[in-house]
Amino acid sequence: MTVPRTITVCHSPDSDDAFMFYALAAGKIDTGDLRYEHELQDIESLNQRALRGELEVTAVSIHAYAYLADRYALLPHGASMGDQYGPRLVGRAPIAKGDVKGKRIAIPGPLTSAYLALRLFEPNFVAVPTPFDQIEEAVASGAVDLGLLIHEGQLTYKDQGLHLIVDLGEWWYGETGLPLPLGGNVVRKDLGNDLIKTLSKHLRASIAYALDHRNAALDHAMMYARGLEREKADTFVGMYVNQRTLDYGADGKEAVRLLLERGFEAGVIPHRVNVEFVED
Repeated sequence: MTVPRTITVCHSPDSDDAFMFYALAAGKIDTGDLRYEHELQDIESLNQRALRGELEVTAVSIHAYAYLADRYALLPHGASMGDQYGPRLVGRAPIAKGDVKGKRIAIPGPLTSAYLALRLFEPNFVAVPTPFDQIEEAVASGAVDLGLLIHEGQLTYKDQGLHLIVDLGEWWYGETGLPLPLGGNVVRKDLGNDLIKTLSKHLRASIAYALDHRNAALDHAMMYARGLEREKADTFVGMYVNQRTLDYGADGKEAVRLLLERGFEAGVIPHRVNVEFVED
């Protein structure tokens, strides 16, 4: 009798990740002798834990992958890509894009892709690391000048009377004609090729199941929607779990390489990154 092996899958407690991993969490797909346990933490914490090599399979920021590429490979699915939209820089009042320079800006973490994109947009500002779900309040209260919003905050900032300064996904598309790669799923290389291919197959199947059973997967995701009404949660999930999540596509893979190369050229990332995708 084969003893089941347990693999820990880590992701952030957000409606899009919950949607993506619904089928695995709810036992909707056959995983054979593998069992999956889910561990939920905010993305910056997962980035830091992956840096220490603690995690077998995890969501990470594409920016963080620059520091993980020796130990982890990117799975060919599970991407969060902003296709002409992405993290949003907001303030208490409208300002010109050229006036962002020198401002105190609440950021969701120095390894997030949102932070990297902001540094490419405007290199000179004072970064104030802030838990992602406290950034809107930090801006509204005047604790910082501007805030960089990820996750559901991209849809709710107007409720706090905040104003959009720049949508970094839109800006990136204007610069490159490519989607903005924000997050991806990585797997530790020392798990071995056979196990990695099996894991990859199961995770892709989970994404496909959610897209094919949208209402049930959205029901599950609503537990992690942080008060979003269902319609907005559905919109948010659709932004970051779609056909690009099943497959980066050639332009998606090129966008990953270009973002990290631009990060190196700008001096944000200290070395060139050899991007390695697991083969399907």
